This record gives sequence, C-alpha cells and structure tokens, in this order.
Amino acid sequence: MGGVRMDRDEVPVFPYHYGQEADLYQFYRVPKVLFTEPVFKRLSTDAKILYGLLLDRMQLSIRNGWIDEDGRVFIYYTVESIMEALACGNKKAGQLLTELDDQKGIGLISRKRQGLGKPDKIFVRKCVLPEMSKRHVQTCQNDTSGDVEMTLQDMSKRHANNTDKNNTEFSETESNLSGRAYRPEEENPMDGMEEYNAYRNYFLKQLEFDSLLLDYPYEQDTLNEILELLVETVCSRRKTIRICGEDKPAQIVKSRFMKLDAEHIRYVMQCMHENTTKVRNIKQYLLAALYNAPLTISNYYSTLVNHDMYGAGG
Repeated sequence: MGGVRMDRDEVPVFPYHYGQEADLYQFYRVPKVLFTEPVFKRLSTDAKILYGLLLDRMQLSIRNGWIDEDGRVFIYYTVESIMEALACGNKKAGQLLTELDDQKGIGLISRKRQGLGKPDKIFVRKCVLPEMSKRHVQTCQNDTSGDVEMTLQDMSKRHANNTDKNNTEFSETESNLSGRAYRPEEENPMDGMEEYNAYRNYFLKQLEFDSLLLDYPYEQDTLNEILELLVETVCSRRKTIRICGEDKPAQIVKSRFMKLDAEHIRYVMQCMHENTTKVRNIKQYLLAALYNAPLTISNYYSTLVNHDMYGAGG
C-alpha cells in the first residue's frame, strides 16, 4: 500500500533459502526493546531503523578511535547519508534525527555542533534503562513466590516463550564496545562474557585471523595468545595499562589496539623472529609490540626497502 507498483515482467525472481543460508546475510541491528518497551511506542518505525544505522556506524568509529576525553564513542553521520540510506528528503531526515535526540526527542542520541560546514558529532546512547532489567527480575520473583500452582516445566516454557521480557532481548544492546566507565552496580554475570565474545569476534574479523593461521601454521599458539591478549586488554576495567614500563591511559591503549589489522600482526610476528634477546615476560613484550606496531611499521619496511636497494654497506 502506497508503494510503487511494478509490472510483473519487471519483478526479479528471488531464490528460496535452503538450510542455514539465512545466516549468510549482513544485518543492521535494531534492538528489540525499541519495539517491545512502552517508552519507545511513540517513536516512529523510521526513527527506530535510523537508530540501528547509527549503531552500525559505531564500529567505524571504534576502528578510527573516535572517542572523546570522557571515553565516549561518537560517530559522524550526515543528513545526506540518512537521505541516501532511507530514500527520504532533507526535511524527513532532519525530523528523524529530532525524534531521536535529547533536545526535542526521546534522548537516544546527543548531537554536538562542530561549526559551519562540519558534520555534527553524534553520541549514540544505550537504549536500555535500569528499570527494564528490574521489571524482568520482578516478573521472575512473582512467578516463583507465593501460592503459584505452576510446574517447573510450565515455568520454563513461559520464560522461553516470553521474548518480550526475556534477557536475550538486551544482549545486542548491552555489548559494550564504547569503553565507557565501569559501573559495578550495572554489572550482571552475563555482561562480561557478552562483552568478551563481542570483542573477540571483532578481532577475528578485523585481523583476518583465518588467513594469519594459514600463513603461520607452526605458530598458531602464538597467534592465539596475541588474540587473547588483545581481547583481554580491551575488556580490562583498569584506568591504566602498563606498556614498556609506563602506565598508559587505558582508553588510548584500547583505541590503538582496535585499529590493528592483519599487517600489524604480521609485523609483530616478524619482529619476534628477528629478536635475539631473551624475553623474560612475553606478555609485556607482546603488549609493547602491539602498542607500537602502528607507529613503527612504516619505518621498518622503509628500512628494509633501503637495505634491498642500497645494500647493507650503504
């Protein structure tokens, strides 16, 4: 209804899905809470979709290290980009941003002006509130207290089917890749594992880890150690991380690690091969090598090129 009618001869024939083929897509993540929690009922469907697009853009910001002095991730997403993504006009794009912002809208984003001709910094806020989790806890308590004539089997079925209040609803939005300040009162037993898995999957893709394993078939233990060290470091709650005997701000270390790619890891592996001194603390050695890789990789390969061109004797 309201769409463009197409002549049947113009309609493409899309193939069916077989087996697990539906898992092959790349998805924009639009949190379920936007459709299930009463607080978001007045938010238009287009605004909810835009929020999903803004969430997706967070990954680019993390790779680029777009983090402010308070450790908050921000994105750049222009009105023109919104118009193109949602096939809408300038006015509609502006209205959708207003729906989401913290000045006239629901408060899911905050915009910071950058000056004439520059795009706004957009801070994408989390779409969960403490009372949402409390409601789920209270529901469970009501089911398991008092004179409730309900078998364990019935109760487990009810929890499995009640996706509106199931904790799985918050899994996508609670994965914290923003490096915000740690607040113990917000922690629950699943947060740490969800965050760990999110970062691990990020590095597996960012580092092209399968290719690295093929390139270094006899050093897979070292590669796995590097992977686990990266994940452990970016998941750390400490304010500082010791690198080369100095306490570096954790946010700077994490930002630099998020920018590493497969070539940086190959460079680190090459440095380890060429190192002739005894390494007493391999963890600290790897931390230093990974931290310095983006700064030293260019000079290293320039030196190799000069050596090949002019010889060791100059």
